[in-house]
Amino acid sequence: IGEAVEEVINKELPDYDYEICYVDNASTDRTRELIEGVCAKNKKHKAIFNVTNFGQFNSPFHGICALDGDCVIPCCADFQDPVELIPVFVHEWEKGHKIISAVKTSSKENWFVYMLRTIYYKMIKKMSTVKMIEHFTGFGLYDQSFVKLLRELNDPMPFMRGIVAEYGEGFNLKQIEYEQPQRRAGKTHNNFFTLYDAAMLSFTSYTKVGLRIMTWIGFVIGAIDVLVALVYLILKLTNWYGFNAGAAPMVIGIFLLGAVQLVFMGLLGEYILNINSRVINRPIVVEERRRSQHAEQTDQYFRSIRNRFI
Repeated sequence: IGEAVEEVINKELPDYDYEICYVDNASTDRTRELIEGVCAKNKKHKAIFNVTNFGQFNSPFHGICALDGDCVIPCCADFQDPVELIPVFVHEWEKGHKIISAVKTSSKENWFVYMLRTIYYKMIKKMSTVKMIEHFTGFGLYDQSFVKLLRELNDPMPFMRGIVAEYGEGFNLKQIEYEQPQRRAGKTHNNFFTLYDAAMLSFTSYTKVGLRIMTWIGFVIGAIDVLVALVYLILKLTNWYGFNAGAAPMVIGIFLLGAVQLVFMGLLGEYILNINSRVINRPIVVEERRRSQHAEQTDQYFRSIRNRFI
């Protein structure tokens, strides 16, 4: 990925100076070894090695905040973020846009997963108090002024997509459409649980609907129960000896109410878990070390904000 980025920049943006920083989430294969080799040969290549895998949100966020260039372009190493868009981002940045967001219009990956993502984005967009960007994964360009804001948020559970949607208009947000290519390298570690966790993070961070639905459904079920009770009372009074209600309505009602309570207790738990994670205020990422061409440069690498994230 580093060679591909370098080739695009040297060809399309020859007047720009740049640095390429790799963020490694405690890889267990030869990734670190390869990164070490690249950094040793080229002073423009540097690296941040984390002590463990901090996930798809914290690690990129930390990497963005750890850079001090005029702008930052986060890019996944699996080539699903097309490096060919980097010059497009930069040209839009030159026009005054402080944030350029890449938005997927289609994907060459699994169509079913893409459809589920579309449904999710539309749901969260409808329910959110913030105007969410559909099919935005975080790939784009961020001006140093926006990066400064990210550092000041002091959010232990940063949701980059929501942050961009919330503050983007103030930074002259520009959206660039693209088709997501197939993964060319590596294997995704996303599964149902990681995707569910991501969905709940966005849901509990940027919507109030979940808590309010509990109240609304509570009123609706209460009204239905009262109505059913009145119907049974009337039927019993009008046909005291001939009408036998039995235990079925009571059993059905109890199980229905119990199921609704369990569902919304779980949803309430998601909100509490979100609050708890923020109150604990653990560091976004814990670094193991950083790597540049010369060992003595490592301690100076991004010195201005190093202590904030370690």
